[in-house]
Amino acid sequence: MLGGACTYIALAASYFTKPQIVAVVGDDFAQADYDLLASRGIDLDGLERVPGKTFFWSGIYSADMNDRETTATDLNVFADFKPKLPESYKTAPYLLLGNIQPALQKSVKDQMTASSLKLTGGDTMNYWISSFRDELLTTIAGWDFLLINDAEARMLSGENNLRKAARAIQKMGPKTLVIKRGEHGAILWHGDTHFMAPGYLLDDVFDPTGAGDCFAGGFMGYLAGSGGHEDPKALRRAVIYGSVMGSFCCERFGVERFRTLTRKEIDGRFQEFQAFTSF
Repeated sequence: MLGGACTYIALAASYFTKPQIVAVVGDDFAQADYDLLASRGIDLDGLERVPGKTFFWSGIYSADMNDRETTATDLNVFADFKPKLPESYKTAPYLLLGNIQPALQKSVKDQMTASSLKLTGGDTMNYWISSFRDELLTTIAGWDFLLINDAEARMLSGENNLRKAARAIQKMGPKTLVIKRGEHGAILWHGDTHFMAPGYLLDDVFDPTGAGDCFAGGFMGYLAGSGGHEDPKALRRAVIYGSVMGSFCCERFGVERFRTLTRKEIDGRFQEFQAFTSF
């Protein structure tokens, strides 16, 4: 079924802003999936179609959904992907860099018009941290924010204590850091302050695939739509909207929840977060 980080990020962000995506798919990419993305107002000028098969991943989750075993990763057309930005994308004020090789992330940022950029950030993972560390450090030095999970924060910083880990990572470049903690929520670090958001308790978790990417899409989408990226309160709201989008993602398999999800439902769950964290 339809998946991929870019897919989840763009669908989540589309409830707050008009995303422009840069990605590659093969000639096996279904028209119905293309139509779903287009129906959400996502700009697909940067979606490259090339001969071959689209990237494929499969895995098996543990009973509590907290751990997963990858059973297949086929790069296919993604193996030779060199992101190329359409001219109309280069002056965008907000740039979210998905989880790919750090040098490719840097190449995308280098294609942007620097004077137009207001906020740049992205995601990374343990593989890039361990095997491409110098490349990664060069790349994130130019970012305003970094999204990372708690294990990766410890790996990148060399610190077990998350407070110390956050301070160490902020010195690497990103002044804003979001440490994702799965079902336990997320921590936003901005300057000398931090904000802790709980996870949303679902009755049933059908599929956590893409939840972290939906968090990123909700976080960046809200900031792009509100223009409040320099406001600490807006950053906190962005974390909550990210958590909201991640929770909706888990309610159905793949991207199925986004076929029916409405902005009214999103704002309703945002208000639930406000209610159960107020004291």
